[in-house]
Amino acid sequence: MPKHIGVYPGTFDPITRGHLDIIERGLVLFDELVVAVADSAGKAPLFGVEERVEMIARETKRHKNVRVEAFSSLLIDYMRKKRARTVLRGLRVVSDFEYEFQMALINRKLDPEIETVFMMTAESFAPVSSRFIKEIARLGGETTAFVTPNVAKRLKERFGGR
Repeated sequence: MPKHIGVYPGTFDPITRGHLDIIERGLVLFDELVVAVADSAGKAPLFGVEERVEMIARETKRHKNVRVEAFSSLLIDYMRKKRARTVLRGLRVVSDFEYEFQMALINRKLDPEIETVFMMTAESFAPVSSRFIKEIARLGGETTAFVTPNVAKRLKERFGGR
């Protein structure tokens, strides 16, 4: 029987406890979960794609059925290359749904065989976004409620130890 491979794409700049919640809960749905880190140069990420891949790999290393890879193509092309049929997307708040719904419809138009599964993050992580975390870190605030200690350390280093 073929493996059911899911792909969880995103920028993950940086990976948050909410992202990790989606990864861990998503493992129940798939034989293998690929965390696909988008290059996203147009978004001017704080961390380079290699740094983001490394951080996620470190945080997910205990899961043998999680792979972390960078990609810079259309998601649909990446999915085909991986022989994956399901996109996993996390939703935090209602406003996420509109954007994600539009993206799912576009992806379905590009390849009708690709399905998108939406998973709500745990309630405690709903207000957490990478954008807010970066701003807190930039201003010298404590981020460990939102990210792991390893990621918090990387944020402090990036912002000069404030």
